[in-house]
Amino acid sequence: MKKLDNNIVLTITGSDSTGESGEQADVRTITSLGGRPVSAITSVTVQNTVGIQQFYDLPASIVMGQIEAIMNDVEPSVLKIGMIRRPELVEMLAQAIVRYQPNYVVFHPVLMSSRGERLMDDDLAMRIRNQLMPLCSLIVVRRDEAGWLIQNGNDPRIVLLDEGPSLHGQANAFSSALATFLSQGFGNADAIRKANEYAARLILKADNLQGRSQQLYNDFLNQLERHLCERTDVQFYADLLNVSSRYLSQVCRRAAGRAPKSIIDERMAAYITMQLDITSKTVQEIAYGAGFSSQAHLSRFFRKMSGLSPSEHRARKK
Repeated sequence: MKKLDNNIVLTITGSDSTGESGEQADVRTITSLGGRPVSAITSVTVQNTVGIQQFYDLPASIVMGQIEAIMNDVEPSVLKIGMIRRPELVEMLAQAIVRYQPNYVVFHPVLMSSRGERLMDDDLAMRIRNQLMPLCSLIVVRRDEAGWLIQNGNDPRIVLLDEGPSLHGQANAFSSALATFLSQGFGNADAIRKANEYAARLILKADNLQGRSQQLYNDFLNQLERHLCERTDVQFYADLLNVSSRYLSQVCRRAAGRAPKSIIDERMAAYITMQLDITSKTVQEIAYGAGFSSQAHLSRFFRKMSGLSPSEHRARKK
């Protein structure tokens, strides 16, 4: 057992580009409460306020290299474990806990992101439940996720949080605060009480990072109205708005539940329908006016969108 006199907490979790959760938030929380954070990163996420775009899970050997370097040198007495995505890392972590015998291991299994993305499959959950959780001192789980991992609801090590996922990083902040208070010599009950008080202050502040996704979505629709008959490719609009096509896709899915290409095609189909209904232009004239290479090209597109050819649509309107 390590002495609880250095307030060092080793946080083992993923990186969050926004700084609202993950390794960055752990370091901020531990530091603000007077602890000394050291870290081992398990995954690098490509994310923003709209959500996670991509993961890069570090090889388990690299993660363990980080952990061993810290444990061999500064001997933190408390480990705080967060996001784990590699199955082989579970066994390695279990072996490290047995080897280094920290005073406390606080585990906050990250099952879902704040946007509802599933971050842990069933096989990984089973490995964590069987190999890692028996070695943990306290396990912090959101109540709405408890069914995925918790089999014994009477386990005194389980700390259930009642909040939903709306406040990005709240459960993460609670668990890193809990680890910090344990490193300062508080018992389980007092550490949980003080961590709850800290998390409650975060809720009152409610100062999560805000992005510009809604404004960008509105700008996309405005540009679509201006350029619909000139360009229908997503990359054109992404370049026009000076963002990546992937971010534009995230924004559209969050705001409208659809991909940007689907929105563009739907708007084009509505434009063609209007031209067919209220003008006497030929299909060829409409096709060229809407930027299609030929009448046949427009007809194929319109049939795909509406189930009718342009002439069949006009016949039905008569």
